[in-house]
Amino acid sequence: MDFKHILITGGAGFVGSTLGVRFRQAFPSLAVTAFDNLLRRGSELNLPRLRAAGVAFVHGDVRCPQDFETLPPFDLLIDCSAEPSVQAGAHGSPLSVLEINLVGTIHCLEAARRHNAAFLFLSTSRVYPISLLNGLDFEERETRFAWKDRQTVPGCSGRGISEGAPLDGARSFYGASKLAGELLLQEYAATCRMPALINRCGVLAGPWQMGKADQGVAALWVARHLFELPLRYIGFGGQGKQVRDILHVEDLFDLVCLQCRNLACWDGRAYVVGGGLDRSISLQELTALCREATGRKIVITPSPETSPLDVRIFVADSASAMKDFGWRPMRDLETVVRDISSWIQAHREMVRTIFAG
Repeated sequence: MDFKHILITGGAGFVGSTLGVRFRQAFPSLAVTAFDNLLRRGSELNLPRLRAAGVAFVHGDVRCPQDFETLPPFDLLIDCSAEPSVQAGAHGSPLSVLEINLVGTIHCLEAARRHNAAFLFLSTSRVYPISLLNGLDFEERETRFAWKDRQTVPGCSGRGISEGAPLDGARSFYGASKLAGELLLQEYAATCRMPALINRCGVLAGPWQMGKADQGVAALWVARHLFELPLRYIGFGGQGKQVRDILHVEDLFDLVCLQCRNLACWDGRAYVVGGGLDRSISLQELTALCREATGRKIVITPSPETSPLDVRIFVADSASAMKDFGWRPMRDLETVVRDISSWIQAHREMVRTIFAG
């Protein structure tokens, strides 16, 4: 590891805290600082594990540039801070999501520039337009929707969406704010000679994810089964056939470690990062997996109406990341469900009210 001190914004969140803890475990001489405003419910529960791993914590908000001024020197900033809900701003002003995801990213970029640090931006698969994704040729199978192998749109196939897919079109304020952050990062990389890399992540999952209906579906599904609480199949006829690929957060950590050893690629380029077709699953199939893992069956109510922000299928084609970094996901869907289940059962009372909300 060439870096000496990593600053992780959103460092008390699911991804940020996991990366921080794992970096300290894998590289004990590496200094790691987690920077977080603790506004997301459940993020405060990560503070003891950060402390136990030797991760320093700074209470700060990416929207406040002055909060960066007291930070110690760092040579890599990993930006995990975000308002992650695709529904953010859909039923009112989008100002909050734009302030967090765009203005906050600008402040992170400026902090990295002042410290002459590299920048790793955790973006999202939601930068791809909704009309593009829902317009691809698909078929309906017994338990899922599936894209057909042959597509007429560049960068799109039955294997998933790659970096070559078009970006023209509406995508939600969440997706637009993250894409704008990508564009600014590329300008900093070119003009300020800042080593920079973008990971367009799909659905990430694993222990310590405080899942909600609009973000963290795998954790939510496992938790609701364990606590015997109801769920809903929302949209696309209420059948639960919509599909996402899922990447274990430990597989993301493996990729980030490989990326940190290959700075030749840090020129502002973007990588689509996800579990891929082999780790794709519909809600119906996720229900079956949770029933098998927990031995419990819960009430799931169909809600047929589809949100204009929802997509029928998303699967990542991560061939570029695999080729450039020699990476591939190692944890299967059963491991994802088992690891989440074990974590919840070990902290049952601590997380019950979060998942019941």
